[in-house]
Order: sequence, then structure tokens, then C-alpha cells
Amino acid sequence: MAASAGAASRRTIGQLIQQGWNEIPEILATTGVALVGIGLATIGCYNYVKNDGDNKRYKSTYVILRPDDPRVKLIKKE
Repeated sequence: MAASAGAASRRTIGQLIQQGWNEIPEILATTGVALVGIGLATIGCYNYVKNDGDNKRYKSTYVILRPDDPRVKLIKKE
């Protein structure tokens, strides 16, 4: 009995994924889709911040900036 427990703990990651795919494919497939979604969301948020996505030409509220504010140079002059 102890030998079978020791053999079960020596499985590789590939064997565990293969067994999981045979037993619960829905969980493994949705986990993969979720990881891809988290990766795409991270890239999207990074690009939004990098390209100054919050600097919109038309805002829903007024924003008053002083001339010495560093955000003044980022104002779009379209």
C-alpha cells in the first residue's frame, strides 16, 4: 500500500496534465483560456498606460491644470 502511494507522488507534470485532461477536460481547458485572458488583459493595460490612454480630448468633467503641472505637455492639441 505504501509503495503505491510513493509511486503516485513521483509523477511528472506532464503525466498529471495528461491524467487531468482525461478526467476533467473542462477545468483544464477553461484554465488555459483564463491564463490567456489574463495575459492579454495585462498587455492591454500596459499599452493603455504606456500610450497615455487617460489623456482624452473630450472629458466628461472639467480638469483645471496649472501651467507648471507636468501633465500640461501631454495635452493633445488636435
